[in-house]
Amino acid sequence: MNTHVNDPAALIEADRAHVWHHLVQHKPFETIDPQIIVEGKGMRVWDLNGKEHLDAVSGGVWTVNVGYGRTEIADAVRDQLVKMCYFAGAKGTIPGATFAERLISKMPGLDRVYYANSGSEANEKAFKMVRQISAKHYGGKKSKILYRDRDYHGTTIACLSAGGQKERNAQYGPFAPGFIEVPHCLEYQSADRGEGYAERAVKAIEDVILREGADEIGALCLEPITAGGGIIVPPKGYWEGVQELCKKYDILLHIDEVVCGLGRTGTWFGYQQFGVQPDIVTMAKGVASGYAAISCCVTTNRVFDMFKDDTDKLGYFRDISTFGGCTAGPTAALVNMEIIENEKLCENSTKMGERFQNNLLELMDKHKCIGEVRGMGLFQGAELVLDRETREPMDEKRVMGVVADCLQQGVIIGASNRSMPGYNNTLLFAPALIATESDVDEITAAVDAALTRVMA
Repeated sequence: MNTHVNDPAALIEADRAHVWHHLVQHKPFETIDPQIIVEGKGMRVWDLNGKEHLDAVSGGVWTVNVGYGRTEIADAVRDQLVKMCYFAGAKGTIPGATFAERLISKMPGLDRVYYANSGSEANEKAFKMVRQISAKHYGGKKSKILYRDRDYHGTTIACLSAGGQKERNAQYGPFAPGFIEVPHCLEYQSADRGEGYAERAVKAIEDVILREGADEIGALCLEPITAGGGIIVPPKGYWEGVQELCKKYDILLHIDEVVCGLGRTGTWFGYQQFGVQPDIVTMAKGVASGYAAISCCVTTNRVFDMFKDDTDKLGYFRDISTFGGCTAGPTAALVNMEIIENEKLCENSTKMGERFQNNLLELMDKHKCIGEVRGMGLFQGAELVLDRETREPMDEKRVMGVVADCLQQGVIIGASNRSMPGYNNTLLFAPALIATESDVDEITAAVDAALTRVMA
C-alpha cells in the first residue's frame, strides 16, 4: 500500500532517507530534494511536483523503446502472472518458448535463447560460455576475450573487466584476468584519421590478436555502435573487416545489443545495419521496454552444440539466472515486439532519426562548439569541443550544464559522463521509437537554447 500517495513531502523524505539511487552523488540531497518521477504517457513523464518533461533518453538509460503507458503490455503481464508467474529455467514456460521462437525469427543464423534479467547478466553468460568452451574443447586455450576501448558491457566485475570506460571502472578492481582491450574506432578523435582509417582500425585489432596469440583468444565482444562511449558509428568497411578477422582466427563474434537492439537504429538489431553474422548476441533494455525485467543471450547452434556431451557430467552449461525464470519478461517482450511490428517503429526510427540528425547538423552550423554529429536511427550524438581545429573536448562541467539547462526547459537529454577521462563531451539522444517530428524538433530546439546560454 502506498502510504504516501497524498503526502508528497513524506514521500520525498522516505526517498531521501532510504533510497540509494543509481549513478548519483547523494551529498546534494542534504539540501535539495531528489526528483521523483510519478507518471509517464507516450514520450512524456511527470515528476512529483507536476512538472512535465519530454523524455529524449527513454527512461534515462535508453530502455522504454515503445513509450510509456502501454496498457496492452501491462494487461498481458498481469494475466500471465495470475496464470503462471515463475518457474526456474530448467523447465519451460509458454511465454519463454513463444518469445524465443519469435525472437529467433528476427535473427537469421541464430538459434538458441538463454534468459536472464539484465544486460550485465546476459554478457556474463556469454563470457562463461566462452570460458567453458575453452576448458572443454581447447584444453584451456582460447580463453581470452577481447573488448574495445570506449565500449561498455555492464556493471558486474566481469563486465567491468571487459569494459572500455576507465572512469566507470575506477576503484572497482582488481578485475578478472583474460580480458584484453583493442582500440576504439572513433575516427574523429583518432590521430590517424583520414583515408584508409577503417582498414587501420581493423588492423589494430589484428595486431592485438597476433600479440596475444590467436590460439589464446576465444571471443571478440563489441557493441554494434558504441553507446555511452560517445555514439560511435564504425566507419564503412570496419564491420566487414572484423567479421573476416573472426573467421580467419576462429574467434567467436559476440555482439552486445543491450542498447542498440529492438529497433533503436532502425533495424531489429544494430549488427543488421552492417551485414555481419555474430555467434553470440546479448540484449536487454528495449526487449520489453522496461515493462518487465528480461535479458537474452542468443547463440548459434554451433555454440549450443558444444555443451551437449552427455558423457561428461560437467559438459552442459551449468548456469542459472533465478529471475530468468520469470514469465513476465517474455510475456512483455512478445507484446513489445508486436507493437514495434504493428506500428512500424523500426521504420519510424529510421525516418525520425534522419530528421534528428539533420536538425543537429543545422545546430552545428550555428554553434561552433559542436564538433561532430553522428548516430543511426533514433540514437544520435553531438560531440562538443572547445575548438573545431584542434578537436579539444569540451570540459565535462559545461557539457553537463547543457543537460541541466535542457532539464530546466522540461526536456531530458543525456551526455557521456564518468566514463572516459577527458572525453566525457558528447550529448546523447535516444528517444522512444514512437517519436514524432514535433518531438524531435522540440528536443533539438531545447538543445539550441541550452547551447546558446551555456556557451555564451
